Amino acid sequence: MKLEQIYTGCLAHAAYYLESEGEAAIFDPLREVFPYMERAEKAGAKIKYVFETHFHADFVSGHLDLAAKTGATIVYGPTAKPGFEALVANDEQTFMVGGVTVKALHTPGHTLESTCYLINDENGKIHGIITGDTLFIGDVGRPDLAQHVVADLTAEKLARMLYHSLHHKIMPLPDDLIVYPNHGAGSACGKKMSKETTDTLGNQKATNYALNTNLTEDEFVIQLLTGLTTPPRYFPENVLMNIQGYSSLDQVLHRGQKAYDAKTFEIVAHETKAVILDSRPASEFAKGFIPNSINIGLDGSFGTWVGELLHHIQQPILIVAENEDKVKETIIRLSRVGYDHAIGYLKGGIRSWILSGNELDYVERLPAKQLESYIMSYNPILIDVRRKSEYDSEHVLGAVSIPLQTIFSHLAEFPKEIPFVLYCAGGYRSMMAASILKSKGFENFVDVIEGFGGIKQTHLPKSEYTCPTTLL
Repeated sequence: MKLEQIYTGCLAHAAYYLESEGEAAIFDPLREVFPYMERAEKAGAKIKYVFETHFHADFVSGHLDLAAKTGATIVYGPTAKPGFEALVANDEQTFMVGGVTVKALHTPGHTLESTCYLINDENGKIHGIITGDTLFIGDVGRPDLAQHVVADLTAEKLARMLYHSLHHKIMPLPDDLIVYPNHGAGSACGKKMSKETTDTLGNQKATNYALNTNLTEDEFVIQLLTGLTTPPRYFPENVLMNIQGYSSLDQVLHRGQKAYDAKTFEIVAHETKAVILDSRPASEFAKGFIPNSINIGLDGSFGTWVGELLHHIQQPILIVAENEDKVKETIIRLSRVGYDHAIGYLKGGIRSWILSGNELDYVERLPAKQLESYIMSYNPILIDVRRKSEYDSEHVLGAVSIPLQTIFSHLAEFPKEIPFVLYCAGGYRSMMAASILKSKGFENFVDVIEGFGGIKQTHLPKSEYTCPTTLL
């Protein structure tokens, strides 16, 4: 038996490849399915099943394309109602992948159809459990996402279901069982996830707050629902795409890889009102970019920030990237979170824009070591665009907190005349903020290149106490 975790850091997502005796199964695949097919082909195995633990909210699964390309059967747990051909399993129904047994365990709570898959090896020995978003390392799945797409469903109802799923289905299993979750730290599907991506069930029973046997059901519900942040706005739309279906990635790539010269690119942008998305690194974007374009670099949590900052999942997108390979990567990573409407890209990249004599815009950047003298000269307002939890942990004394994901609702708080300074942890998020502010007409600011990581090496005073979060 081979059971391989395929982890994608930018989405903190884990898919699984199971293989035995010439047959294979994929659990919770990402949108681009070629890597799974390539693994099976190299091993001489046929993909028999695509197992889905639930209707995902944070990414669009590759189940439809994978089934279409391989003939595999899509499997969901009890109560699932997919809008396409799939096998809806009964609780404790078993499936054979070569000599390996996969048992479906219905574990509602994160969602109604949430299902874990228990893996027994060729000798019948219990090996591990693929838990989806039911159980993470250090946490469990938040129970408030499905309520946005299912009527009369509350977070509390789901939390109570999850309590019983954990206590009656998961916790009675052997301590040496290996837990294989769908996400790790950085995912918005939980609040206390570990950076570790597997563990034994016994260790989770000892360390995971949600598996504390001393907690009553009411206490569990309170702990689970306390401290949940607002989920990204694209989550409900991803759920619906996973339930109802979507265009094949081949079609999405064909549409998005249409090349435009600089003149045509400008015309298409004007006629379609497309978002110009520049996926180059922040350092390159700052040197020169198409006016009103938005920077979300591929070198970070690209998909998550696309979902946070591009408000309409069906809006047309035009791409500026370093080269054609990066264009393709941008389209694929857009598709992972349901943004399927890339309509083309700038042929030749930003260089072709320059050679055509078109105007460029710029972001002024400042090394952290020069920030102290800049403050003395200009007395600017410092704006921290990290998450509130990061700001609360430590920030520059007097800095104002406006987390990047809230920037559109706080635009009125940015001064038009007074100079201000943007910083995040390392320059990735602050450049996104800078591009948005530039598109809104702000010119009176600079960005700190190394972010708070660089600022910490200076003598500027820091504070662990929160400051007012408004500029007015």
